[in-house]
Amino acid sequence: MRFLFLGAGAIGTYVGGSLAAAGESVTFVERSRTVEAIRAHGLKVHTQQATRLVRDFTAFDNPAEALAAGPYDIGVFALKSFDTRAALDELVATGFDVPTILSLQNGVDNEAMLATVLGADKVIAGTVGTAVSKAGVGEVREEKHRGIGVALGHPLSEALVATLDRAGLSGRAFARAADMKWSKLLTNLTGNATSAILDRNVTELFSDKRTYALEVAVLAECLAVMRAKGYRVVDLPGTPVRVLALATRLPRFIAQPALTRVLGAGRGDKMPSFHIDLRSGRGRTEVTFLNGAVARGGAETGVPTPVNALLTDTLEALSAGTLPLNTYRHNPDALLAQL
Repeated sequence: MRFLFLGAGAIGTYVGGSLAAAGESVTFVERSRTVEAIRAHGLKVHTQQATRLVRDFTAFDNPAEALAAGPYDIGVFALKSFDTRAALDELVATGFDVPTILSLQNGVDNEAMLATVLGADKVIAGTVGTAVSKAGVGEVREEKHRGIGVALGHPLSEALVATLDRAGLSGRAFARAADMKWSKLLTNLTGNATSAILDRNVTELFSDKRTYALEVAVLAECLAVMRAKGYRVVDLPGTPVRVLALATRLPRFIAQPALTRVLGAGRGDKMPSFHIDLRSGRGRTEVTFLNGAVARGGAETGVPTPVNALLTDTLEALSAGTLPLNTYRHNPDALLAQL
């Protein structure tokens, strides 16, 4: 298959590099500085089995040039959700045919945005369960192998799953895109926004009974919205999401030690993405696409979502600089008081 990757960050490098190493045709569109670096040094993908240096790919810093070199079977969006609209507009503005897009992004809104412009027949929903860290430009490390989910319903879906599988990425098909995407959203919510706001790691959050209650409320609100929308919780590749959902209904003395151990150990020393974005001074956050999606879903279905709404508004304000960065740092009582 011929792939066009929008983005050569951690996910783009990992998935695109693995596909290229397996003999698939892979092209990247990235910023000039990144394109120069990966052209010169290649892509380095560290997995649990081996380290691969990949040079058999093409890279452009201009979407028009990349599309002119097509056609492609699949375009892959491996971008932050807040970059989706701009990247889509750039592709359309070239005047070239835009291939079917596989969205490997977090959140539940990207596919709908893509479908509004391209048509639902040119969008495939996907999720990345494997934990990947970026060691440098064009270099990634597979922290925990889980796999990649792909929604069925598109003529290319099954071939895509098989291609990902051949590349060692453990592709898995899902009958219902919404079940897959919202189940992934549930896992993305754990400790993410609260960690950024309070400047605490996931183990600390789940060890403290105050913030543990907050985290459980985040998940419970999401599950309530899913039920109201008719979406099911499904296990993702290597991720027992249904066990996570069950834990929110168990007594704290049973669930808290298990969640603290599993979720904390699963991250090691790595902080959640929202914390990394906020503390790096990026000025932008994906919280509106995660916790904000739960709050919007609650408004649509009449389900109260005060915790997700508060975390969304607070983290947006901290990221934009309208609220001082240390307002709630190491002070969960101050944050809880807002509820």
